Amino acid sequence: MNVISHQLEQFGQPLVKKLRELPQLEGSQVLIRIGSCGVCHSDVHLQDGYFDLGGGARLDMGKAMQIPRTLGHEIAGTVAALGPDVTHVSLGERFVVFPWIGCAQCSICQAGEEQLCNKPQALGVHRDGGFASHLLVPHPRYLIDYGPLAEEQACTYACSGLTAYGALKKVSQVNRDQPLMIIGAGGVGLSGIRLARHMFGLAPFVVEQDRAKWDLAKQAGAGELIDPNEEGVLKSLIKSTGGGAATAIDFVGSADSFSFGVSALRKSGKMICVGLFGGASKIVPAMVTMKSLSIEGSYVGSLQDMHDLMGIARSGVLPDMPLTIESLESSSKVLENLRQGNIRGRCILKC
Repeated sequence: MNVISHQLEQFGQPLVKKLRELPQLEGSQVLIRIGSCGVCHSDVHLQDGYFDLGGGARLDMGKAMQIPRTLGHEIAGTVAALGPDVTHVSLGERFVVFPWIGCAQCSICQAGEEQLCNKPQALGVHRDGGFASHLLVPHPRYLIDYGPLAEEQACTYACSGLTAYGALKKVSQVNRDQPLMIIGAGGVGLSGIRLARHMFGLAPFVVEQDRAKWDLAKQAGAGELIDPNEEGVLKSLIKSTGGGAATAIDFVGSADSFSFGVSALRKSGKMICVGLFGGASKIVPAMVTMKSLSIEGSYVGSLQDMHDLMGIARSGVLPDMPLTIESLESSSKVLENLRQGNIRGRCILKC
């Protein structure tokens, strides 16, 4: 049997289908037969080979990510083979895979924050990922039971769900007097909306300029929906909330979304930056001081966060993520559709 993968061989170009032999497993390695892999907007940036920093500046991924590379980090599947040192995992078991793997040696990893490791080994970025028939996982600790969930839903928790959960954990307080604003109703934003409703018991304000996504946001649990391009909307928002949002989470990460979020904060408000769309926004230090604002970044989540999140998901309290199902053969087409903004919810590749 061969491994089928659709891999990136040249930045800025479509993926290329490749066949290779199944790997020989060593030590604690586990081979997963992939059933479902979500497609994330960061996969688009990785295919391009850079992240836009605004003003013509780019974060070049050419050194951090060696190509050829198989993309895809939202992965769920079945155990197909075990290394000789693996215990407590059996052939045929089904898992979602935690992809944000670190070096396991540094102080950051030892503190349980592998996703922030300075020598990352993330699946789909630094190691081959899920746009394939099989995946080599270095250790069974990265395999998490998804219980009664549909496999297609389970895989989305490895990034869109975990990223939203990691950001929401940074929110200090939400109540009617401390409103939460979520910016963006794409895949990660929808995860944020449904988790916020569960974690805080209140519907967040949701800012989304694409009104075609408003119905999905409502189904996920959004409260008031806001078009940031509507005339007078910022003034109206600040008035209706008694001074602005206490916390804004930007799941888009564009210059416009960041600027809107900061402008919509009340005094002592917090801006949590998550999205990686690109661009640069001007921050006025004097306004940060006078309004006593906090600006904090949030990058995916830890392995423990993933376990905690999957516990919530397995309980069945969260609404399903709206999905589009495509074949692995369609991976390049899906990336282009995502680049053009034509994907609602999450797209899942099936091998």
